[in-house]
Amino acid sequence: MSDPQSPAGAIHDVATLRQMYPEPHERALKKALPALDSHMRRFISLSPFLCLATASADGADVTPRGDAPGFVQVVDDHTLLIPDWPGNNRLDSLSNVVRNPQVGLLLFVPGMDETLRINGEAEVRIDAEYVERWNVGGKHPRSVLRVTVKEAYLHCAKAVIRSRLWKDDYRIERGQMPPYAVMIKEQAQLAQPVEEIEQSLQESYRNRLY
Repeated sequence: MSDPQSPAGAIHDVATLRQMYPEPHERALKKALPALDSHMRRFISLSPFLCLATASADGADVTPRGDAPGFVQVVDDHTLLIPDWPGNNRLDSLSNVVRNPQVGLLLFVPGMDETLRINGEAEVRIDAEYVERWNVGGKHPRSVLRVTVKEAYLHCAKAVIRSRLWKDDYRIERGQMPPYAVMIKEQAQLAQPVEEIEQSLQESYRNRLY
């Protein structure tokens, strides 16, 4: 049931928004640090997956990034390096970074309900001293995102607890959704047969992860 004291419709100013919520706890304000500490560095070393948020005048974007734990390298308490392994080559996020360096990161560790949030500025680097830090079977990332940390903090577990992300409760049988190749064919209105799309995808997964 809606609150009769609350304004109807969309909220367009921060003051009104703030009135709709309780004041944050002291710990929520004080936990944000201007640099990485030992707990955050350990978290990053254990994380195989993150979401990268970017934005520019052309729009906002969130993209997944993943690899073996430790794929995000910590240079120092203010600097992270994220490899850009092969993807769809749309370059939505990297194009945004070139136009606007502001980025947000959300890192996950499977089995841990808390997450790590990092806000900062990024640049796309292609020099050898960066890309050669990663070597998988002689392959290197085409570019590396160098992130300067401005704010970092551990985020409480409520969202992951509610989603039961690491549990099996909401795990679906894959057949509840069509195969990816079917969805892509329909969305992109491709003339290519589903079987060819699926073969291309599987070949990419086998041979072009790196």
